[in-house]
Amino acid sequence: MDERVVAAIGRGVRQVVICGAGLDDRALRFRTAGVRFFEVDHPVTQADKARRLAGMSIGASGPILVPCDFQDGSVAAALAASGHAAAEPSLYLCEGLLVYLDQQAGHDLLAGMASCAAPASELAVTLATHAADVPTAVVIAEANARRRTGATEPWRTILRAEEHLAMLTAAGWAVTTVEDLPAATDDVSYGRRSLLAAATIAC
Repeated sequence: MDERVVAAIGRGVRQVVICGAGLDDRALRFRTAGVRFFEVDHPVTQADKARRLAGMSIGASGPILVPCDFQDGSVAAALAASGHAAAEPSLYLCEGLLVYLDQQAGHDLLAGMASCAAPASELAVTLATHAADVPTAVVIAEANARRRTGATEPWRTILRAEEHLAMLTAAGWAVTTVEDLPAATDDVSYGRRSLLAAATIAC
């Protein structure tokens, strides 16, 4: 993801949108004159981050915090209200987020980003996948049973790779590359692993 940010800034992209930013510090590490970082996350998370940033005396060079509840909010509307220019290219980052959303919310988020993505915009997104021969419901149930936060912050979307990529296409993105991370270890059930997909806005 860091490499995507550096490459985008290098080719002249002046808007970086980080969905599910949490306490991510990319907007600080890659501060560049003329580049605006929009960090989109739940209002409670954003309020906490705003307090932390205020204590760092960063001023106008810090990220633009965009409150949005991904389960029922519109990311496009939230970005527009925060000054994002839909007519200008953006880099959209979505790391470790879709797994926490149900499939409809995930689709809505991806489609919302696509709706305010100008030509030459790009998306980098991580996808949680599982082996093709196992029912998805079984994979999710067992994965959450093994996690300490499985009950309070459950994983909701773990799909077969082709299903996840189809979700991107249906939302308006054209997948350009897919990076398959190293094979799952023996203690990971049902061949679960992550993919890093890059996409451009579909014409």
